[in-house]
Order: sequence, then C-alpha cells, then structure tokens
Amino acid sequence: MTLREHLLSGLVIPAHPLALTAARTLDEDAQCALTRYYGHSGAGAIAVGVHTTQFAIRDHGLLEPVLQLALEQWRPFRRPAIAGVCGLTPQAIREAELAARLGYDAALLSLSAFRHHPEDAILDHVRDLATILPILGFYLQPAVGGRVLSYDFWRRFLTIPNIVAIKIAPFHRYHTLDVVRALAASGRAHDIALYTGNDDNILNDLLTTFEFHGVRLRMAGGLLGQWAVWTRRAVLLLEQIKSLHASAAPIPPHWLTLNAQLTDANAALFDVANHFHGCIAGIHEVLRREGRLGGIWCLDPNESLSPGQSAEIDRVLRAYPQLQDPTTTPCPS
Repeated sequence: MTLREHLLSGLVIPAHPLALTAARTLDEDAQCALTRYYGHSGAGAIAVGVHTTQFAIRDHGLLEPVLQLALEQWRPFRRPAIAGVCGLTPQAIREAELAARLGYDAALLSLSAFRHHPEDAILDHVRDLATILPILGFYLQPAVGGRVLSYDFWRRFLTIPNIVAIKIAPFHRYHTLDVVRALAASGRAHDIALYTGNDDNILNDLLTTFEFHGVRLRMAGGLLGQWAVWTRRAVLLLEQIKSLHASAAPIPPHWLTLNAQLTDANAALFDVANHFHGCIAGIHEVLRREGRLGGIWCLDPNESLSPGQSAEIDRVLRAYPQLQDPTTTPCPS
C-alpha cells in the first residue's frame, strides 16, 4: 500500500510525546515503550518531532536521536512514520533531509516561523520542502503559534504535486471549512487526505460528510496530541465511525454526546482554562498515571501542570471511562 493509500484509508496518528528523566534527559526505555504502545494499540502511523514531542528537542540536540529511536521501534509495525519539520526554509530543509535519510515517509510542516510572512513566501517554502519528502500541510490555531490562512492560500497549496494530506487544526469552524472547500474545488479530493487536528471537535469532524461544488468529502482520520493517550480507544472509535459511514445509516445521537464528552476531557488535558499552558504536561500526566511515563517533566522547567489542572484531570478520568483504553490494552515494557 502506498503512503497516499494508507492516509486515505483513515488512520489514528498519535503525536508522539517525549519521555524524560527527572534530570530532563531522554528516557530511552520509556520513549521506546511509548512507541510500541502506539503500535500495539493499532495506530496507523506516528508523528514525531511535532509540538507534542516538544519543539525544544532541536535546542537540546535531541532531534536526530528522538527521530531515530522512534523509527527503530516503529519499523516492525510496517506503518508510515511522519516527521515534524519546522523553522524557516534553511532549517526546514535540513530537518526534512534528516528525516528522509533516516527513513521517514512524510513531513508535517509547522509554519509557526512564518507568522508574519506573506502567503506567497509560505507557498515557496512548501514547494522547496515537497522536493524532499511528501508533505502533510498543517493549519495550526493562532493560540499556539499558528496563523490565519486564506481560502486562496489553500487552493494554491493544493496545486503542489507532493502534498499527500492536510492536518486541519485551527480550532475554528469557518477556517476548517476553508480547507475542506478548497480541496473540493481542487480536483484532488480522491488524492489528498484530510485529517482532523481540531481537538475541540474530534468526533464531529470524523462523523461529518462535507459537500461543496457537488463533491462529498470526509476527514479520513486524525493526527492529534489527544490520541497520544487512550490510543487503543481512539482506534476502536475510528473503526466504528468508518463502519457507520460504510453502512450509510443515520448517525446515532449518542455520538454527538460522546463528542462533547471527548471535548470536555480534552479541555482538562490541554489546559484550555489557562490558554493551553499545560497541554504537554497534561498528556504526560495521563501517561504517568497509566505507568507509561516516570513523570511529567518537560525540557522547559516552566512547562508543567497549571493550578487546578490535576483536579480537572481527576474529574474527567472519573467521568469518562468510556473514552479511555480497554483494560486489556498492552503496556509493553
């Protein structure tokens, strides 16, 4: 199966966290175990070197070791591996070339370094990177480093031949529709996969059939920090959603309830009350409670749980067992 076929089939893609020791050095054993957990849980791909992995790995000399370690553990699963690539064009080219040399299948492009550049400059950047690896576009919300991108940007973005997917994560319905509408108008609806990154509306994104210009589209799967936890449950939910679409039956109302519950749980993990300050630490905290991480340490000592966030995580863990992994989910050593 080609990379495009994998992505179009619909995958759960966890954004891979970074396992650290109390001294804030790489915990290789825990890092490897996390990768195997995603594989054994049925994740269709992994994304490494992305925001959830902590962009600061680049400042600590950890980018290559972390990419290499994940790939070594992931290779036996024979599923795609996606590398996060960031920075202005010279840095991004170096990172894409590193990922290609290691054996990654595609690059997820962070455009945070282009917050104040014209859209034409971003498109030139993407074209340069697309000569090195297949590209997953990334529409990131402004609250965590993204920017608003126009419908015209996405129409032109979709003319670049080596685009294979777009992660849509503006946390904004109008901006989300800009991307979907652009793909419907592009003539590439059967060539490029849409992936939700909208942690505030995950299941609704996956349940919705969009229609523009007479073209019907669905989001194939998700590439999410939220799916770095409870990954087996995410796989089961996506399989059920695919079955619902295949049956052409009406969407049962309880799925709307489940969507709201997942959004509530995500708000606790991602620390929405404090403008996402504890979003990485919140993921770590759930993994720590499951025995998958030794602690919630981040490379930046200032990144930790916000006041009251632990209690919020307590609340959603009690309230929503149906969102968490089945008890039989493996916890490989």
